[in-house]
Amino acid sequence: MKKTLVIGASENQERYSNMAVKLLVKYQHNVIAIGNKTGNINGVEIIVGMPDLKEIDTVTLYINPKFQEAYYNFIISLKPKRIIFNPGTENIKLMELAEQKGIAAIVACTLVMLKTGQY
Repeated sequence: MKKTLVIGASENQERYSNMAVKLLVKYQHNVIAIGNKTGNINGVEIIVGMPDLKEIDTVTLYINPKFQEAYYNFIISLKPKRIIFNPGTENIKLMELAEQKGIAAIVACTLVMLKTGQY
């Protein structure tokens, strides 16, 4: 299955990032979660920082565009096939950077994509 990096992961069960991690696991995707503090979502460790990662298929964003700038180089360096901009994370600058590198920039909802078989 596709390896997905969730940026903006939270242990707060009311957060969509939390729901996304759980649903990705349910659909048997390999999930890596990055948040602003360590934690655990149903067995998936939330890590802090920008670790050395390989073979990331999808980056799905759950952070406000103003906080994304710190991640631009990190995300692009991962060379994912696509970046999913969930509602509220839309960012023209990052979309343009991604597309210049051949990375698909998709404005969508990871939860909906998973539940409708579009992921």
